[in-house]
Amino acid sequence: MVWMMWDAETSFVGRAAELDRIAAVLGGSRLVTLSGPGGVGKTRLAQRAVALGEAAGGGSAEVAWADLSPLRNAHLLAATVADALRLSDHTSRLPADAVCAWIGDRRTLLVLDSCEHLPAECRDLAGDLLTACPNLRILATSREPLRVRGEAVVEIEPFASVEEAVALFADRAAAAGSPLADDTDRRLAVDLCEQLERLPLALELAAGQLRSMSLPDLCAGPYRLVDLPPAPTRRWPPRHAALRTTIGWSHELCTPQERLLWARLSYLPAAFDDELAGQLAGGAPLAPGSVGWTLVSLCDKSVVVRKDGAYRMLDAVREYGRMWLSELGGEQELAHRHAQYVLAQTRRAHREWFGPAQRGWYRRIGFLHSDIRLAVDHLLATDPAAALEMIGNVTFFWVCSGYLYEARQYLETATVPAARDRDETWVQGLWSLGLTLTLQGEQAAAHETAAACRRAAAEALDAEGLGRAAYLEGLLHLLEGRPLAAVNGVETTEPGAGATRPDQLTAPTVLCRLVHVFGLTGSGRLDQARHEALELRDLCAALDEHWTRSYAEHQLALIAFLAGRPHDSVRHARAALDAKQHIGDAFGIAMVMDLLAIALADAGEEPAAAYAFGAATRFWETVGHPQRGTPEMAALRSECEDRLVRRMGLRRYGRTFRRAALSDARSLVSWGANGGPVPEEE
Repeated sequence: MVWMMWDAETSFVGRAAELDRIAAVLGGSRLVTLSGPGGVGKTRLAQRAVALGEAAGGGSAEVAWADLSPLRNAHLLAATVADALRLSDHTSRLPADAVCAWIGDRRTLLVLDSCEHLPAECRDLAGDLLTACPNLRILATSREPLRVRGEAVVEIEPFASVEEAVALFADRAAAAGSPLADDTDRRLAVDLCEQLERLPLALELAAGQLRSMSLPDLCAGPYRLVDLPPAPTRRWPPRHAALRTTIGWSHELCTPQERLLWARLSYLPAAFDDELAGQLAGGAPLAPGSVGWTLVSLCDKSVVVRKDGAYRMLDAVREYGRMWLSELGGEQELAHRHAQYVLAQTRRAHREWFGPAQRGWYRRIGFLHSDIRLAVDHLLATDPAAALEMIGNVTFFWVCSGYLYEARQYLETATVPAARDRDETWVQGLWSLGLTLTLQGEQAAAHETAAACRRAAAEALDAEGLGRAAYLEGLLHLLEGRPLAAVNGVETTEPGAGATRPDQLTAPTVLCRLVHVFGLTGSGRLDQARHEALELRDLCAALDEHWTRSYAEHQLALIAFLAGRPHDSVRHARAALDAKQHIGDAFGIAMVMDLLAIALADAGEEPAAAYAFGAATRFWETVGHPQRGTPEMAALRSECEDRLVRRMGLRRYGRTFRRAALSDARSLVSWGANGGPVPEEE
């Protein structure tokens, strides 16, 4: 599993004793909490322990890293953990149940990073997971223990020796362009490290100041003469006073513009980029053009961390900025500005979903995930119609990205207060809710919602809404084994039916056309289905669109298989997986992997077919279904697997199948898209 390690570009210094202790304690306890004040280095220690394999049992367990620091909505804790596990559940189960089922008896290490703002929720979830999953271990970081039965707490303190503290300071000073030059510098560094109580974050912040001042000036700085806002006991207990004072020192050394930008950026829940920083933090007295260079200056002072074009504040630094923001009284204005920016982004994403910008918008909506959550929570309290619009705009993106549960939760919350308007936003919300119900297998509720969407679209004279309702009804017909009903439904409603050029296509048009192709294939009209699928595929390719093209290639693969052309079927299935690589979509990947396996078996490539079936099972487990999809696939799968077992033998088939089922999801999709030999056992 992969997670974002913001400090990965700085070296790790010292802490050998702590790492040994973490490894030893994890060997005897299934829940280990690294506890200590903010800035003491709990996250870095956890990252280092995992990287060394000591926390993960020598690398033999799967590792999932759940960064909880951006999470403001406690109800989404289990959903956040599911995302860390790359679980894209398409059932109506609660996320905690889905996580328990997914982990099962797998050897898994789950890291819950930054639990302190959700102590009760983390305690309950950890207890449930440890009870249900016998081979799960949890490594948590928190300012306070979780207080779960069986928990082993490792207290993380500042550096035990001044030598380690100086080593860290010297390393960061060199990175700032001011290496310790002689014994005099070293003596100054020793005094400074002791003054800062050997606290790692304090040392990092102090070293960052060396980009703008000398070491002697730094050591003579206004450490004890800082302007601190009132500190609520809940946020900054006495044991954190040293860190708070040190951050206040860094704050005092900032210019007024830097302090204001620090406060404004502290509103953001997670990583941000230049555009988001400019949109949120710009405004008097910060001139629009000054945000960029002021942000660079905050990076130089280590207040903000920059990596790969994105920025982030460490938790303690953000918390301090939020205190100053509260003192300035600008939170509500920032919340409104932030929500309006995110809403505008989602509107563009929705409008440009079908077209050359699609792939970029999948990345952008993923990057803004925490911001979308924060903005929706704000709008639910201030403008429910805008909240419904925002979630409706991103539902199709979130479905592919594994956020089906939270999309439904937000939609159900927002549709009630927004019902009075009955406009295009309401239609879009109903369609989005119907889609989540359909994909979670709640067909009866989905049919009711689809019918309501159609009625609302007709009342609002919303042509695109009618097209989306037709797609939703057609999708339901397909999943329930009624391909002719799907064909008839979209033929009577399809918007833009005569469109033959890429610039004439809209999202509802292509969705309805896709349902038409699926319906034609399911009803045996293969020649017409192939003609329409090729036309749709080529129109999408001309626009560099991936989602629709992937499903058109899927249908071309199925049609080729049914027509007795297995090698063509393999080619189309691989093309479908290649398109999926750019957008995700675990459900669609599972469908295509099944079809690839069937085609490979028919082409005489038995080991590859067995491996593809194992890969398909991996993705079906990810979405929580034992091989779902259109009904005609079930018989094909069953017959093909029986044939493979007869040809390969049960033992050989099982070994190959299991090897894929235990492999990394991304490598499986890459293998499916590009071909190549079946990976050997290690």
